[in-house]
Amino acid sequence: MNIAKFKCYQQVMNWLWKDDLHALHGIDRWSRLSVRMLIVLIRDQFDGELSVRAASLVYTTLLSVVPLLAVSFSVLKGFGVHNELEPLLNNFLAPLGEEGRNLSASIIGFVENVKVGVLGSIGLVFLLYTVVSLTQKVESSFNSLWQVERLREFSRRIFSYLGVILVGPVLVFAALGLTAAVMNNALVKGVMNVEPVGRIIVSGSNLLPYLLVIAAFTFAYILVPNTRVRLLPALAGGVLAGILWQTSGWGFAAFIASSSRYAAIYSGFAILVLLLIWLYLNWWILLLGAKVSFYVQYPQYLTRHPVQVSLSNRLREYLALQLMFLIAERYIHQQEPWSLDDFVQYIGLPMQPVYHVLRVLEEAGFVAETSEVPPVYLPRRDIDAVRVSELLHVMRRAGETRLLTLHHLSHQAGAEATMQAVEQALEDKLGERTLKDMVMSGQYPQAGAPSPE
Repeated sequence: MNIAKFKCYQQVMNWLWKDDLHALHGIDRWSRLSVRMLIVLIRDQFDGELSVRAASLVYTTLLSVVPLLAVSFSVLKGFGVHNELEPLLNNFLAPLGEEGRNLSASIIGFVENVKVGVLGSIGLVFLLYTVVSLTQKVESSFNSLWQVERLREFSRRIFSYLGVILVGPVLVFAALGLTAAVMNNALVKGVMNVEPVGRIIVSGSNLLPYLLVIAAFTFAYILVPNTRVRLLPALAGGVLAGILWQTSGWGFAAFIASSSRYAAIYSGFAILVLLLIWLYLNWWILLLGAKVSFYVQYPQYLTRHPVQVSLSNRLREYLALQLMFLIAERYIHQQEPWSLDDFVQYIGLPMQPVYHVLRVLEEAGFVAETSEVPPVYLPRRDIDAVRVSELLHVMRRAGETRLLTLHHLSHQAGAEATMQAVEQALEDKLGERTLKDMVMSGQYPQAGAPSPE
């Protein structure tokens, strides 16, 4: 009996993990993708990364909520819709019950006491810095989930963050106002009296909050990470996170209504504890959706065992050759240079390993990153003078420092002789073959436009 169960288990595991998802199609692909996604997300939750980053964002939110709302309040006041800020905050804190409304009133009171006009230049800079720090922390968390190690350039970061902070509230309330105007239109009211059209419109209006939240999350997953996120993966994460975010409010409100222990245990601090839990849940849902977007865009990371991001020596050398080939080919044919996002989309790897190899090539003087937005990569040396063996030697020595080289290892004549023989064989085989020779030989796949997938 146990042998039969084991065989059945092995068959299920083989069906689930053995085949490459890119080789599957239709229902078979999506069914395996969904099951793998569920298992990997549960594994990631036990790893603790989502929990730690959600907790970190809760702390930053507590420090930044009043400055953030103060800036938004000032912008909305210029459009005459600042009074709508409190209902929006009430709606967010509604799962906390009556105490949530009291907390909302207190926060709005703090916001109204922040007089942006009388803060002075230093106070205004500090206010904006506090707000920008929250958005930077959010981008850092998203980048970590997408395996991106660097933030946007400082100038891009400031303009992007301030654009979201200053323009975002206006767009949200404009969308809500447009929706209300359409629903109050006489023609729409007349159509609603016709069945079953009226029932469909009412049902659609009930779905509107879900659609708005899904749209907001989708755009966040596209815009916030410092990498190119395709629409379909962002939408997949947005749908999951939006539905969870909307429905979690009901569940949390039911939890608050059925639990009287918190008030007895924490007394006056009960609302603070519940607020922390509610903020944590919201950030966790947002990060979970970002993780789903990553896995939909890179299904090769949905594996039975966690994928190690670090490349093997062989893959690192091959990736270096491939990147130099692509850069040199575009340069020879005077085509548009490659950006980091272009490399990521074309090669099919996440940004982190590609960026690591580019950094090694840049530090070794083979490529140069321009100051454009986004930056592109060009050859820094004459490609007719860059020997392929030199490239490989640089990649083999990547990571060595003054305190960590072969000279610091114990002397062993046999090992040293073998290493020298390997390097000499590499030199003899490749000879004076240059990067230009590699491109012109046509032995490597010709580089095309970045893949839309």
